[in-house]
Order: sequence, then C-alpha cells, then structure tokens
Amino acid sequence: MLELSRVVKSFGAVVALRSGSLRMQPGSIHALIGENGAGKSTLVKIVAGLYRRDAGEFRLNGEEVDFTSTAQSKSAGIAVIYQEPTLFPDLSVTENVFMGRQPVGRFGRIDRKAMRREVESLFQRLGVRIDPDRPAEGLSIADQQVIEIAKAVSLDARVLIMDEPTAALSGVEVDRLFAIARSLRDEGRALLFISHRFDEVFDLCDTVTVMRDGSYIATTPIAETTVDELVRQMVGRDVTDLFPKIEAEIGEPLLEVEGLSSAGVFHDISFTVRAGEIVGLAGLVGAGRSEVARAVFGVDGYDSGSVTLEGRPVKKGDPARAMLQGIALVPEDRRKQGLVLESSVARNITLSIRNQLAKAGIITSGFENRAAKVWASRLEVKTTALSTVAATLSGGNQQKVVLGKWLATEPRVLIVDEPTRGIDVGTKAEVHRLLSELAGRGIGILMISSELPEVLGMADRVLVMREGRITAEIDRADATSENVMFAATHAQGAHS
Repeated sequence: MLELSRVVKSFGAVVALRSGSLRMQPGSIHALIGENGAGKSTLVKIVAGLYRRDAGEFRLNGEEVDFTSTAQSKSAGIAVIYQEPTLFPDLSVTENVFMGRQPVGRFGRIDRKAMRREVESLFQRLGVRIDPDRPAEGLSIADQQVIEIAKAVSLDARVLIMDEPTAALSGVEVDRLFAIARSLRDEGRALLFISHRFDEVFDLCDTVTVMRDGSYIATTPIAETTVDELVRQMVGRDVTDLFPKIEAEIGEPLLEVEGLSSAGVFHDISFTVRAGEIVGLAGLVGAGRSEVARAVFGVDGYDSGSVTLEGRPVKKGDPARAMLQGIALVPEDRRKQGLVLESSVARNITLSIRNQLAKAGIITSGFENRAAKVWASRLEVKTTALSTVAATLSGGNQQKVVLGKWLATEPRVLIVDEPTRGIDVGTKAEVHRLLSELAGRGIGILMISSELPEVLGMADRVLVMREGRITAEIDRADATSENVMFAATHAQGAHS
C-alpha cells in the first residue's frame, strides 16, 4: 500500500535521513522503532507532506507520489495521529471532526444534524463513548486521540500513522486504543505504530522496521525477533546493562520534607533524601508526585509543612532561592518547562548560571560557549554545533540539555521528573549511568518515574504515592513490581 525506498533528506549540512525505507501492507500493523535521531520523525513527515524528499522513491498503491503539502497527503488517504493532538479547544467534538469540510444543507447552511449523526456512527463503530456536543477543551489525551482517529476514518484514510500515541495514556486507555487499532487493521487499513515501548510493539504489531542513524536497518515479522535483537539493531551494540547502578555510600540527610500538604492535591507528605541516595517516587498518573516535586522546589505553594536542605529552611514558593540553596528540578515536560526551544543549545545549558558568567553585567558568546561545552561534552549531546536551536534536537538530546542546565548549578539535591520518558533505550542507559554517577559523588536524587523497571533498577528506596498520600516506603532489597503496584492501587501499603 505504501513504500519508501532509499529516501534521503538533508537540512543544510545536517543529514536527517540517509537511506530511509519502509513497506506497509494493507490489513497490517507495522512498528517503526529506533533511537532518538534515527530518522523516524523525518520519514513520517515526508509521508505526511510536511517535508519533500531529496532523493529516493515514494510510492502509494504502486504509483510514485511527491507530496508538497499536508493537504495532498490527506487527500491521498494518509492520516497522522500525533502524541499530542491539536484540536480546537473551544469547538465541539463534532466540529473538530468535520473542521474544514462541513456538510452543507439547504440554503447553504451547515448541516449540523448530519455532522452529529456521522460522528455518533463513527464512535459506535470505534466502540467508544464520547459526547459529540461537548467542547474539546478538558478532554483527556486519550479521547483527543480517538477524535483524531475518527476524523481519519471519516476521511476514509487507508494509511494511519500513530506517533508515540501511548506516551501519556493509562493502561486502560492503551487497551482501548489498541482495540481500535486492531479493528482498523481488520478493515484492511495499514497502520504504522511508532513507540519506544517494546511490550506494546510485541503486543500490537505484526511487523517491525528498525532505523539507526538515519538509515534503514531491517524489517522482521514480530514473531521472528526478540527484544534483545531489536535493541542490538537499534543501537549497533549490546546494551547489557540498562540500569547501571553504582553502589554509593549513603550519607547524612540532605533534603527533609515534613508534613507537606496542599488542599485537594497532596496531604501529609514526609520523606528524606540522603547524600548519595536515589529515592524513587512511584505511583499512578495523577497520584500527586509531580505536584510534590514542584512544591518542594518552590514552583507551587503549599498550605502547611516544611522543607529543609542540610538543616536550613527552604523558602516556600521561591524557586530562585531553592536554586541558590542547591536544589535543581528537571521537569516532566522538557519542551514546555525545561527548554527555551527557539534558543541555542549553549544558551539553554547556561540559563541557570547566567549571573555567574556575567563580567561587569555582560555575557559574551565566548563565555557562554565555554561553559556549555563542558556539559554538552560530558553528557554527549549529539549536535553539530552549540549554536544549534534546541527545537531541532531529538527528544533524548533535549533531555540531556535540560540535565546539563541543572547540573551546571552544581546542586546538592537533584529532582528528576520522568527522566527517560520518550527517549530511546540507548539514551536511557546513558541517563541512568549519569544519575548513578551523580549519586556516587554525594548528590541526593529524588527520581519520579512511571516506569516500574526504572524505579526498581535505580532506586535505593521507593516511596509510593496514591491519591496525594505516601502509602508505602520500601527498601531496594524488598521492592518488587507486585508490592509497588499494590501500594499504588490500595489505600494502605505495607511499610518496610
């Protein structure tokens, strides 16, 4: 149905795609995997009409195509469902599905009843319940994705591309999405599923294509490969230790949180992070973990309780003061909260230490580049130049830049919120190694993660939150997937 062969795409001196190849069959779900920067997104954007290829072949139903716009791609029967859908929040669900192609009835007026009937029929066909008349604002990411899928089906798209669709979904929402994907496959459509989660790839997909460094590596039926083999193909080597935990000497308490409460958000939160210790903060999405981190750092306020660092009070609601005292926060959303996307790599890394770089109130690009180069080199940020705009980096390299920005402050306590979300397996191992090395140097680390293997593999102690409360504290030796999940889903967890 869709075939790309030896496709090339460059942006100036940067080659984003050296030799991209992909074959999609009707009635099949095809996985596309690779490290950040492997060329997956560039390939998808060529299919979607956002980019034009420089060389290579692109065929749809056997005929060569060369899209110059997204409209051409859509009219050819291709739909892309992105990780973060872009709906009009003030319009209804029905209006979003029919945006730009509303049916017209008598006297040239929009036939709203026909639109609503069609949307009801689409949702029934997809097996979901969403009110067609409600505004899009406030819908969950999962429901927004379903609306995008309904839009694609109403356009009779034969090729659907799902780019990291499960990154922000709960288990139940993932199950619903997969059920919809399978029903579309059974109708004879071709689906492309892009993900970093191997369990989902093996659960959902029929075939998998691996890319590395902008080039096609291999395509294999899912039943004929293994996770280890795919990892080898993705990174070009064996990743023998995804959780390189270095045993560090755990010292005196650094961060002490006592009785922290915020009405309706979290209640009576108390914990300690010691020098050289990685404390994992686990729990389901919505348990209040990120909110606690933001309150400790001073981004958000709280109603009662106290935060101290090395015995000194940390002022409530004052992140600048928290930084000066030695606390750093790597936020969950690196693009919106961690980076200035339009600025260079050098500018982003030095954002938190600009006062230290200034000489007589002036910061030169030389000062900036020298300071940034240290961290860009230590973290192995893959970029052609420090002047490269942060928005153009892969997700894994953006995460490294955010880490560099905060490590440049030489913190005593580092809070990392979902440090490896959306980044590939090779970069995950690098981030884990870095966290372990930092703990070995006596830094206290509070790591928030929704990935249980990451929590179990890296944490010296696991704190589990449920509905704004800590329900369990479990030592590394006693922590298992079962007891962490039990504490995350039950009101009373067992303290160890």
